Amino acid sequence: MKHMKVADLMTDEVASVTPDTTFKDVAKLLAQYDITGVPVLDDQDRVVGVVSQTDLLAHTARHNSAVAVPPSAGDVMSAPAVTVHPEETVADAARLMTRRSVERLPVVDVEDRLVGIVTRRDLLRTFLRPDSEIRRRVTDEILAEVLRVPAGDVDVHVVDGIVTLDGQVELRSQLPVLRNLVEHLDGVVAVASRVTARTDDTATAQADRARHAMPW
Repeated sequence: MKHMKVADLMTDEVASVTPDTTFKDVAKLLAQYDITGVPVLDDQDRVVGVVSQTDLLAHTARHNSAVAVPPSAGDVMSAPAVTVHPEETVADAARLMTRRSVERLPVVDVEDRLVGIVTRRDLLRTFLRPDSEIRRRVTDEILAEVLRVPAGDVDVHVVDGIVTLDGQVELRSQLPVLRNLVEHLDGVVAVASRVTARTDDTATAQADRARHAMPW
């Protein structure tokens, strides 16, 4: 099974700042490019933090604007940065964004050097995949190639990313595998499965496990 990678969606031309960039220049950069945050890089292009609109506003709320020394990106950035690698899947990146409550992820190489950036907007593009393409992948890749289900045994209907499955597979143990593979397919929003199995092989598998677990 092939899954879309972060490298397929990321933007490789990224606006960035250094820890010494002034607060005001960071704000100008965000406004100029109409973005909500930028990575902060050291002199080796390694990501050491991220400055977002939230960071700027939080600093403004905490400090009097008449401070003697204007703050820099290094003073207000969130660190360490939450990053992702190009070869990670889009699903993994989406889960990371949700878990860490961030809007963007700098994409870094094995030495933590910046190679791109991916945003929530980029990830949402995966759900714009045509229904016909999703149906083809379910039919050709999951059913035919992975599960070896004969053509016509399972009908696949896709409307607005919602996949409906009807039909039969040979083994009951295939049912959760089928659902899991379809749910994790790029572009799938939800799955409704009415697929049944001709043979219940789960009872046999449980008996085998119990027999092997018995002391002799």
